[in-house]
Amino acid sequence: MSRSRVRVLVVDDSAFARKVVRESLEQSSEIEVVGIARDGLDALEKIAALEPDVVTLDLVMPNLDGLGVLQALAMRQPRPPVVVVSMADEDSELGVAALQAGAFEVVKKPTALAIERLYEMGDALRATVLAAAQAGARAPRPRAVSRPPAATPAPRSGPPAVTSLLVIGASTGGPQALTMLLRALPASLSVPLAVVLHMPVGYTEAFAQRLDTLCDLSVIEARDGLPLRAGQAVIARAGHHLAFVAEGPTWVCKLDIEPLGEPHRPSVDVLFASAARLAGPGALAVVLTGMGHDGRTGAAAIKKAGGRVITESESSCVVYGMPRAVAEAGLSDAQAPIEGMASLIQESL
Repeated sequence: MSRSRVRVLVVDDSAFARKVVRESLEQSSEIEVVGIARDGLDALEKIAALEPDVVTLDLVMPNLDGLGVLQALAMRQPRPPVVVVSMADEDSELGVAALQAGAFEVVKKPTALAIERLYEMGDALRATVLAAAQAGARAPRPRAVSRPPAATPAPRSGPPAVTSLLVIGASTGGPQALTMLLRALPASLSVPLAVVLHMPVGYTEAFAQRLDTLCDLSVIEARDGLPLRAGQAVIARAGHHLAFVAEGPTWVCKLDIEPLGEPHRPSVDVLFASAARLAGPGALAVVLTGMGHDGRTGAAAIKKAGGRVITESESSCVVYGMPRAVAEAGLSDAQAPIEGMASLIQESL
């Protein structure tokens, strides 16, 4: 993308919501709203005519809803990144479906009655639109699994440890990547699996339920005291860190808002550090697409404990941020595009 302003199409059936989104975006000198659309059909026509860099999209609209727009855009190359502007709780299942359909991110919108609060979403909306424009629309491209000659942990004596816990971290682009990965893993997976994904509060339960219907694995949202078991994927609850404690021979989930200093809650670093303490050399960590560097500190803890770390290849990442941070720190033992990640994981168990 050039250094000119980011060109945005605003799509919403509410005239007031369109006004708020437009005014919020235009507070940034880096953003230009090039058009508005009142429903999904209007949106597709405007996308073809205006070729915006980013689309902001409401989900509940007449004629063609937001999911219909995303499904139509899946056939369009190149396709603009889509930022969903959605109600916080009422649209959680639709929001999850949109993320799985390829939406870049969801920005939570208060109810239409909370007029003053609609303007409060401006900072998050502008930051997300700029990030979406920078990332661009990147369709996954299959690549062969590769193992970079990055720094490796100190040599171990004897055979390698048997994997006893699989932990996964993801952020932007994560819902789609995790859906693809978990659908490729068998119900007979020999270890417990725990996931931290940066999602809005209220969305992770719907995400876990949706995955549970799509996957052979059992998928459930984390709760305090939930035992870990092989063949089950536990999704961290938005707003709470996920860690583990041992109760006799059983490992159980521990949810907490502490530590408060983490930029994300749940934090991939917190998940990975707990796995390192509990499983030691039996921990296997996977870092998928996402902005920032959450997971790098936790990956270092995994490596120090003798465990292993796998990262998603740049070729299939929506945003090559978190995996890059881990790889450039010399903490990645192997990498694979998302299409090859399930095979690499099973080879590593």
